[in-house]
Amino acid sequence: MCSSTVTETGLIPVYPLNSVLCNASKIVSIKLSRLIQRLKGEVGEKGRPGVPGTPGLQGSKGFKGNKGDKGEHGDQGANGTPGYPGRPGDPGEVGFKGDKGNHGLPGVKGQKGSKGENCENGTKGEKGDMGELGLPGVDGENGEKGEKGDIGEKGYLGDPGEKGERGEKGDIGPKGEKGIKGDIGVEGGHGEDGQKGEKGGPGIRGDKGDQGPIGLMGPPGVKGSLGFKGTRGAPGKKGARGPKGPKGETPTLPRSAFSVGLSKPFPPPNLPIKFDKILYNDQEHYNPLTGKFNCSIAGAYVFSYHMTIRGRPARISIVCQNKKMIRSRETLYGQEIDQASFLTILKLNVGDQVWLEVTRDWNGVYVSAEDDSIFSGFLLYPEEIFDTLL
Repeated sequence: MCSSTVTETGLIPVYPLNSVLCNASKIVSIKLSRLIQRLKGEVGEKGRPGVPGTPGLQGSKGFKGNKGDKGEHGDQGANGTPGYPGRPGDPGEVGFKGDKGNHGLPGVKGQKGSKGENCENGTKGEKGDMGELGLPGVDGENGEKGEKGDIGEKGYLGDPGEKGERGEKGDIGPKGEKGIKGDIGVEGGHGEDGQKGEKGGPGIRGDKGDQGPIGLMGPPGVKGSLGFKGTRGAPGKKGARGPKGPKGETPTLPRSAFSVGLSKPFPPPNLPIKFDKILYNDQEHYNPLTGKFNCSIAGAYVFSYHMTIRGRPARISIVCQNKKMIRSRETLYGQEIDQASFLTILKLNVGDQVWLEVTRDWNGVYVSAEDDSIFSGFLLYPEEIFDTLL
């Protein structure tokens, strides 16, 4: 590098000694190399290395070198602060079936199962060995008292028993029937009247004497007043079965019943549903052309329906004489299938009509080859029996 010195004559450049020597050596080496090139002889032996020169000036920045080889793995750094928990990952695929585990401990003995149904196709097994005698079971409850049996045949007359002890005085028996009028006795003579004696005191009551011989029937006495009602006597023995009576007449009971099905889904709303699939209608009290049941016998009737509902809700009404007697609702949407059922009893007069209706926008009544919708009814009892029960 070059520095400057100020003198009286002006600014004079001053060069460092090292720089001058370096430049001179470079010039000498260049001239020597040119001279050697002119006088080039055979290549001599390699000379000894010269004295190292002074370090040169720092050169300009070189070009970017190629990417070096991957260095060795460094030591593991200190653990950083834990981050926030990430969102749950997607469920993984089903893994391979694991190896069979060891047998677990035996479980607790379960309750006794219900008796299975008899198998029709099974073969009867051989009779097993007789088991050990079990403990006696608990005594069962006493059964209900059976009906009194018929009187058996009269047995043979036994030997007369010994005379029993004197029994206690019994209660006064019921008044006997009026006896036959006896014969008039012989009129006795009239004796003299005796003197009236003093009234004696009551004597001690003696024992009851033996029954004397039956005397002659006396004249009928004066009719006495009506006595108190006696206690009910013990029921008598069952009498012998009487002869079979003549065959009676069998009463003819009135009949009225029907059961019909629907053949097309989603019937028109606010009109009688025409069930045109006849299951039973022997009395022809149901008209499939109108969808109405006509009452021909006054009395109490049972009506029921079982509907399949699909795709939309349904509101079903049982109508009698243009009056909705029963209303029911089934709420359903989409392609699901459900069932709606109802049963009731109505009192009808001759000429009354009964039918089913669905409401507009609530008509999900459905039928198919696998699903049915049924309407049924029958006479429970006629008006005569109904009045008798009331």
